[in-house]
Amino acid sequence: MRPDVLSRPLLAAVLALASAPAAAQHSPCVQNCADIVVHDAAVWTGVRGAPDARALAVRGGRIVAVGSDLEVNRQIGPRTRIVDGAGKMVVPGFIDSHVHFLSGGASLASVQLRDARTRGEFVRRIRDYARTLPRGSWITEGNWDHSLWGGELPRKEWIDSVTPHNPVWISRLDGHMALANSAALRAAGVTAATRDVEGGEVVRGAGREPTGIFKDNALDLVDRVVPGLTPEQQDRALDAAMRYVAERGVTSVDHMGGWGDLAAFRRAHAAGRLRTRISAAVPLDSWARLRDTVAARGRGDEWLRIGGLKGFVDGSLGSHTAAMHRPFTDAPADSGLLVTPPDSLYAWTSAADRAGLQVMVHAIGDRANTLILDIYERVARENGARDRRFRVEHAQHLLPADIPRFGALDVIPSMQPYHAIDDGRWAEAVIGPERARTTYPFRTLLDTGAGLAFGSDWFVAPPTPLEGIYAAVTRRTLDDKHPGGWVPEQKITIEEALRAYTSAAAYAAFQEREKGTLEPGKLADFVVIDRDLRRVAPETIRDAQILLTVVGGTVVYQAPQP
Repeated sequence: MRPDVLSRPLLAAVLALASAPAAAQHSPCVQNCADIVVHDAAVWTGVRGAPDARALAVRGGRIVAVGSDLEVNRQIGPRTRIVDGAGKMVVPGFIDSHVHFLSGGASLASVQLRDARTRGEFVRRIRDYARTLPRGSWITEGNWDHSLWGGELPRKEWIDSVTPHNPVWISRLDGHMALANSAALRAAGVTAATRDVEGGEVVRGAGREPTGIFKDNALDLVDRVVPGLTPEQQDRALDAAMRYVAERGVTSVDHMGGWGDLAAFRRAHAAGRLRTRISAAVPLDSWARLRDTVAARGRGDEWLRIGGLKGFVDGSLGSHTAAMHRPFTDAPADSGLLVTPPDSLYAWTSAADRAGLQVMVHAIGDRANTLILDIYERVARENGARDRRFRVEHAQHLLPADIPRFGALDVIPSMQPYHAIDDGRWAEAVIGPERARTTYPFRTLLDTGAGLAFGSDWFVAPPTPLEGIYAAVTRRTLDDKHPGGWVPEQKITIEEALRAYTSAAAYAAFQEREKGTLEPGKLADFVVIDRDLRRVAPETIRDAQILLTVVGGTVVYQAPQP
């Protein structure tokens, strides 16, 4: 890396940290000296049982020393940049274990509906955005939340008059339900005569007329006619996504997507544009293609890896498509749905596992989690022992008897703590207080031996680890109605939450030898935070600020000057 990488006003003016070439008295090193030394900081290495360090040194994109100021200063040479940490907290770069990276980047430039709190506001934002577009351009993304205006699902009639010339296909924030206007229905050829879809739902009104709402597998009826992103649009979305997560201290992501996304990441990697490390998963039913790709090209490098295979059991709680053992409390005739036949899930998982590939499957409802744990247990028994690291993505609603199975089976629960303080506003109305006791059961999972990994599910939720840590530690819902925490017995400690975003997340992606802790030899991915999270009131964690994000020894984000 360039020896002057920190010579900008970054640290003196923004972080109130000094950054200057080493003075003569700091130059015991004459060869193989550090590019950067950070000292006088509270360095949380993430190594279990290890005390805080005071300093770290970086050379060639990797950490070469961690320890006391005296020990690390031996790495200082005449061209080393010295960063005075001024007691700020330094942690390993955050790893977001579950994102939809291109969708997240694209959503930043689309209509913003996540916080629309009334029907009128919902319609006005769509109207105003449509006025900025040429005729025929699709309006997508959106990420609306009908719980904010009382729970009524939107209908095409709400928006038809304000979008006469633009097809609209906007997702609920969970990605398992979307609204189409009449122009989009015409483009897709969806009418009252359109057949229902197994594993999904076309919501209908009088005369079987579609209301515009589609759920899970029924989304394909419209998705198939929505124009995909061009390569140029993909590039812009990726660049926007990398900037956005860097501001939040995220240095690596596990991306859940398709083969087209992987092509965009490869294009950026070849051009030297990657600033976030990406582990990309592709659809589970394409396991044979992934097997052949890995055999021909390998799994990738420290910047871009093929991370595994992503499947689905069910939908989401907010869309009433999570597969539950018993009906929903607020919909006694409905217990959710399975979006993939269990026989197919088993066959694909077993074949992928025999090929040595990692499998990660979306399961939200308690029935869905039982089903995938049963499949994982069967496949492990039939295929024999190996380091497979099966993952359950979300693992939100669990039977009490299923919680210890994660640890016993070495299955990783890949969870998103922000969802807990969001869903906690309304989840008990949907599933009742009894089932809520084992919803997002972080504490019990850890206590029964599970290796908990955290992420965000962005675009669904903000890719902000500090908010995720706040959520896991306090469980205070977004509506402030649970000041002591929603299901408070499931709170975890700050260090446990930090590990879930660092070392445990690295382990979940088979990357624990490369990152997740601050140790010599590992990648120089780290974050400077404006306060020591362990020494402040938990409710103030979400107010902490990322001052500096470093990936491979290169600054990818610096806080603006106050």
